[in-house]
Amino acid sequence: MGLLDDVMSQFGAASGRPIEPGHHGLARELLAMLAPTGMSGGLANLVNICHKRGLGEVVNSWISTGENLPITAEQARIILGSSEIQGLAARAGIDPQAATAAIAEILPRLVDKATPDGRIPATGELLRTISGAFRKS
Repeated sequence: MGLLDDVMSQFGAASGRPIEPGHHGLARELLAMLAPTGMSGGLANLVNICHKRGLGEVVNSWISTGENLPITAEQARIILGSSEIQGLAARAGIDPQAATAAIAEILPRLVDKATPDGRIPATGELLRTISGAFRKS
């Protein structure tokens, strides 16, 4: 099972409802956002943003090998901003409000899977993980 398949399986189990096609597209968009060459600055930038916005402990839990702390839809909006969420939702073809709720579930799992050793991988290693996820999904 590939990274995206694994994350989406966890998302479906946690939400208790069927995974909509737009959720797969949203997960792909979020994963692309984590790439160090992405326009948003990648995973390291996401971590910095979380720390600046008071969610450092939360994002650190996603990277560590322990339990992931959850986030709410509002915290997802604080991390990414409304305009970024609108863009992600538009590219995934889903409603921004539904996207925000899904991001709150998917983003912690993606960061966790992209950092399996409890650390932010080197650029090349992270790119291999992310590109491998796109080939397998």
